[in-house]
Amino acid sequence: MRVLKFGGTSVTDAAAIERVISIVKSKLDLTPVIVVSALSKVTDTLYKIAEHAGKGERNNANQLIASLTERHISLCQDLFGDDTKKICEAKKEIESITSRLTEKINAITVLGELSERCKASIVAQGEILSSFVISSALNHSNVRTKLVDARELIYTDDNYMRGEPDIKKILEDVPKVINREFEGYEAIITQGFISSTKNGVTTILGRGGSDYTASLIGMAIKASEVEIWTDVDGILTADPGKISNSKKVNVISFEEAAELAHFGAKVLHPLTIQPAIEKNIPVRILNSRLADAPGTLILGDSKIPPGAKSISYKENIIVLNLFSTSMVNSYGFLHKLFRLFDKYHIPVDLISTSEANVSLTIEEEYELNDLILSELSTFSTVSIEKNKSQVSVIGKELNSCTGVCNRIFCSLSDFKISMISQGASAINLSFVVERTDLDDIITALHRELFEKNEIPLMKIA
Repeated sequence: MRVLKFGGTSVTDAAAIERVISIVKSKLDLTPVIVVSALSKVTDTLYKIAEHAGKGERNNANQLIASLTERHISLCQDLFGDDTKKICEAKKEIESITSRLTEKINAITVLGELSERCKASIVAQGEILSSFVISSALNHSNVRTKLVDARELIYTDDNYMRGEPDIKKILEDVPKVINREFEGYEAIITQGFISSTKNGVTTILGRGGSDYTASLIGMAIKASEVEIWTDVDGILTADPGKISNSKKVNVISFEEAAELAHFGAKVLHPLTIQPAIEKNIPVRILNSRLADAPGTLILGDSKIPPGAKSISYKENIIVLNLFSTSMVNSYGFLHKLFRLFDKYHIPVDLISTSEANVSLTIEEEYELNDLILSELSTFSTVSIEKNKSQVSVIGKELNSCTGVCNRIFCSLSDFKISMISQGASAINLSFVVERTDLDDIITALHRELFEKNEIPLMKIA
């Protein structure tokens, strides 16, 4: 079996879905399990709908729901052409899904309260809609396809907006469900991003979680490969939005890909790689607009030579500086510090320590509210630096590649660097810079590392 995941930009309109159908038809001999995201921008709209509902803005929310309904019906009309019966059936199902959403929104506006549980059920509707439309389109194109609800496959805890997968239950249940549902069908399609608790309450895996869904299913069914179909040619040496002449990396290791994803590369969800590592399942990043291109292959570390592979970044971060003389010749300080971050569910990226100081970075989306700052202040002096960015150079064995650090920092001699981290990982050299310098820094790094041809890019053997 092979898992094929199609992201939002790969299913954004009728032309994109026709490409998906063509790709699926070419993979039928591989017994494909298809994972789909919501149509491009739909999840953003659903978050806005939830926000309007929480504020009691019923009309605004319902207008957005009406636009989603129309978009999906129009898409079916484009896909099914003159088949009026198919269009009517699709229209009825889409309106049924969005009418239930409207009922939920109206109830929330009356109560004046938006819980995390309700919010998760709202933003999950994008995948419910897209999977129905794409499943219908596949069947209309004579691909016998069974639509399976991802909430029967991916189980999590009750953290509704960022569910933690129950790996044991997934490993037990997914193969049974997939094998059962394949009877009489050529392909199975399910939703990315959405999941449920053991009690059947809808949860989500967090932003970009469709990649994670594909990897979890791939792990459970021991897939021959997981294919992540996007709108780029694979993993690149830098964000093409920042560097127009960025180059494709043909082969990369699991560990390098995981670091790239964690430190800002948007082509892959940060948690995608771990399930693939568990079963040593290759992951391939492919461009749905160029189906014949080889993409980027992600493999076990032993097959990948050392060297810099790519530059990633996080544009909006906060640097938190903590000073306390109680750190000197004592223990327990870091335990106390990270217990607070655990309590408030705030992940830390980089950390640097000295005798009486700790500096760490946090993404701006995680709010440092007055409660955590107050508690931190009970055992340290706290200062915050904003308008910062974090840049990471990713590559295997960077710490043993002669001259790499010299080339990196010489190319950045005109810029202010306020924090550096390398020791924790041999494949990641990260540093903090002024946000206003970010574009210039990425340009300078890319020119030095990937345009002078002194560090060769990897090639598939």
